[in-house]
Amino acid sequence: MLRVEDLRAGYGKIQVLHGVSLELTAGEVVALLGRNGAGKSTLLKAVVGLARRFGGEVYLENQPLARLPSYTRARRGLGYVPEERRIFPELSVRENLEVAARPGTWTVARVFKLFPRLAEIQTRRGGLLSGGEQQMLTVARTLVTNPKILLLDEPTEGLAPLLVKTIAGVVAELKAEGMPILLAEQNLKFTAPLADRAYVLESGEVRMNGPMDELAADARVRELLSL
Repeated sequence: MLRVEDLRAGYGKIQVLHGVSLELTAGEVVALLGRNGAGKSTLLKAVVGLARRFGGEVYLENQPLARLPSYTRARRGLGYVPEERRIFPELSVRENLEVAARPGTWTVARVFKLFPRLAEIQTRRGGLLSGGEQQMLTVARTLVTNPKILLLDEPTEGLAPLLVKTIAGVVAELKAEGMPILLAEQNLKFTAPLADRAYVLESGEVRMNGPMDELAADARVRELLSL
C-alpha cells in the first residue's frame, strides 16, 4: 500500500531524514517509534508533502507521489492526522466534518457512532473543545475523507489516560476493518498492543525494525525511548 525508499527530507536547508525506507502493507498497523526529535513527524509530513524532499521516493499502491502536491496526495488516498490537530475553530463539530467529507463508506453519521462524544457536542464550535475532543474530531475529520491509508502523528500526546484508551479502541477497530495505519508514537504502552511491526528512528535514521512484540521486549529499544 505504502512504500518509502531512501527518503531524505527536512525544512528549508536543514535535512532531518537521512535515507529512510519502510513499507506498509494492506491491513497492517506499523509504528514509528522514537523520542522527540527523532524524525517521526517529519517522516509523516514528507510522505504527505508537507516537508521538503531532498531525495528518495514515496509510493502509494506502486504509484510515485514525491513530485505531487499535498492536496493531490490526499485525493489519492493519504489520510493525515497531524499532531497539531488543525481543526477550524470557528466551525462547529459537524461543520468541521461536513467540509472535509468525500463520498465513501465513512460518513458523518458513521464517525458519530465511532465517537459518540462528538455526536453529543456536534453544534459546539471547534475552538471551544477540550484537547481530547479536538483529537477525536481530527481523527473523525480525516476518516470522512475516506482515505486508503491513515497516518497518525502522536495521537496520544497530552491526553488523559481515559482518552488514550478511547483512541486505542478506535485504532483497534480501524485495524479490525482492514485500514492500513502508519502510527508515529513514543508511547510504547499504547503502541505495542496495536502495531504489527515497527521502525525505530533516531537522528532521522532507522536504527531497528521488525515485529512489534520483539521490539517491545528489546532493551535497546527501551533505552532509545528512555523507558
